[in-house]
Amino acid sequence: MWKEFREFISRGNVIELAVAFILGAAFGRIVTSLVNDILMPPIGLFLGEVDFSNLYINLSGESYPNFAAAQEAGAPTINYGLFVNTLVSFLILAFALFLVVRSFQRMQRKEQGAAPAEPTTKPCPYCFLVIPLKAVRCPDCTSDLAPAAEHG
Repeated sequence: MWKEFREFISRGNVIELAVAFILGAAFGRIVTSLVNDILMPPIGLFLGEVDFSNLYINLSGESYPNFAAAQEAGAPTINYGLFVNTLVSFLILAFALFLVVRSFQRMQRKEQGAAPAEPTTKPCPYCFLVIPLKAVRCPDCTSDLAPAAEHG
């Protein structure tokens, strides 16, 4: 069983997937920081000095000065400000992944359509059977054909 596990882990796809997962997690942290530390403060300032991380609905009925105090007291809350931050992070991450996938698909399309294959067959001008490009006599109607260079 250990040998099978080592073979599974050493396959290229598994290692690539692990690297992609680690990079994705790091990229997620970067996006979260971008949203929380760079994007949301100016948006909150523009909306009248709103701190999105402090937006919550207190379900306990008691009054707390901020979200941290409500959380420390163990009050049940609906944290819609944190949800907005998470939603913005998700949208940025989804858009970045969309751009990466779109670029990858475009590269694949260019590689597939870059060089069309040279033809290896041609139709016989007499019976229209598909024959090899270099054929000088049709195997079906036995017509003499000009060399391939003349028919180009």
